[in-house]
Amino acid sequence: MKKITLLLFLLTFSVGISQTNPINFESSGNGASWTWNTFENPSTPCAPLLIIPNPDPSGINTSATVASYTPLVGAPFYAGTETAHGSPLGTFNLTTSNCTVKIKVWKPVISNVGIKFATPDGGSTGEINVANTVVNQWEELTFDFSGKIGEFTSTGIDQIVVFIDSQNGRTSNNTCYFDDITFSPQIAAPTGPTVAAPTPTRPQANVISMFSNAYNNVPVDTWQTSWSAGTVSDLQIAGNDTKKYSSLSFVGVETVTNQINASNMLYFHVDAWTPNMTTFRIKLVDFGANAAFGGGDDVEHELSFTPTLNGWNTYEIALADFTGLVTKNHIAQLIFSGNPAGSGTLYVDNVYFHNVPFTDPNTPMTAAPTPTRPAVNVISMFSNAYTNVVVDTWRTVWSSANLTDLQIAGNDTKKYSSLDFVGVETVANQIDASGMLYFHVDAWTPNMTQFRIKLVDFGANGSFGGGDDVEHELAFTLR
Repeated sequence: MKKITLLLFLLTFSVGISQTNPINFESSGNGASWTWNTFENPSTPCAPLLIIPNPDPSGINTSATVASYTPLVGAPFYAGTETAHGSPLGTFNLTTSNCTVKIKVWKPVISNVGIKFATPDGGSTGEINVANTVVNQWEELTFDFSGKIGEFTSTGIDQIVVFIDSQNGRTSNNTCYFDDITFSPQIAAPTGPTVAAPTPTRPQANVISMFSNAYNNVPVDTWQTSWSAGTVSDLQIAGNDTKKYSSLSFVGVETVTNQINASNMLYFHVDAWTPNMTTFRIKLVDFGANAAFGGGDDVEHELSFTPTLNGWNTYEIALADFTGLVTKNHIAQLIFSGNPAGSGTLYVDNVYFHNVPFTDPNTPMTAAPTPTRPAVNVISMFSNAYTNVVVDTWRTVWSSANLTDLQIAGNDTKKYSSLDFVGVETVANQIDASGMLYFHVDAWTPNMTQFRIKLVDFGANGSFGGGDDVEHELAFTLR
């Protein structure tokens, strides 16, 4: 029994670390003899991946053999090629030792190159896209998968998928070449900003500033209360005063002695920079008319955000979005928190309220239209106008997108950012839409040129992959 247990342990250990590196398509190397499937290229059969002599053995790639693939006119952006599950790629986990992926490409067009990994059950890391910057010459592109480490779909990977010419509306058949796919350790990320936060330009008369070199600041009792779980330090970034929070779980900032009357303000602003926080939360607390903590009229509200790592994030938040903050005359606490709890690093600057009307081109300023159809005729998944059915998740583990719940003009709204695709599931409480005629959704985007919707029915057995699943996807052009 002990021998069997030891054998299983060794097998499990080897599975976790064995991915083939590099994939160079040489006869004595890796990739040339593997099975590569191609998909979504509009031909019958789908044009195969070719292993050919290097057509341009110059510059950074003088190797003998490369892979060639030609996405055709009419092929969607996700036309690509993939190794077969169980191929000599091996089965592995994404870790700090292999999460930097590089690939050499030769392309006649500037467009995204996408790479993703998949598991035997169909789970996917979601693709990361990097565009080539030159045409008709070899270029090495780098893909940082460190943000995927630890995710469920980054364990037990046995497939790589390459989208060599990821673009919509292609006007030519683009023959592209790729070579030398390598896996290397995580690139050291910057630990702090090297440039200062943007300098605010709103007039002082329209601002109540807590912390900014650009304004006269109101008195703040403390930037780290005694009940905080985090440490603050004052420093300068490019000559600009900045506050740094280390080992952060949550930190309280208090103006109890000189409470802020923000009743005439419209927005709360903060610039934040973090190398590692995947969630950033902001809470405002008002002590109510009696101006005392715990006096029975305290109000508060917290909002959650997914920050971009290693760059300044400018948060311009309508105070109306803090819906629980029904009074704003005695704001006494500001609380920053986030994940990973206890080890977050956060730099903040330009913390202030203002009442200058602001239009963010990337955010709708008005709520989606309020539906008027009778509730008896509706099965609602998400709407303030109806009682909603139970939804398992609005972002599955195999999605490639970030999800934020927020309010637009007081209306609950879901925001997807860095969107490739996102799955919404009602597996535990499947929807019977047999009596319905239409599917409705309101969508707003600042940059998507095409929007696709797919519905999937698990069939009579109610199980995924049971042999009777059906689905259909529609594509819409946005203007």
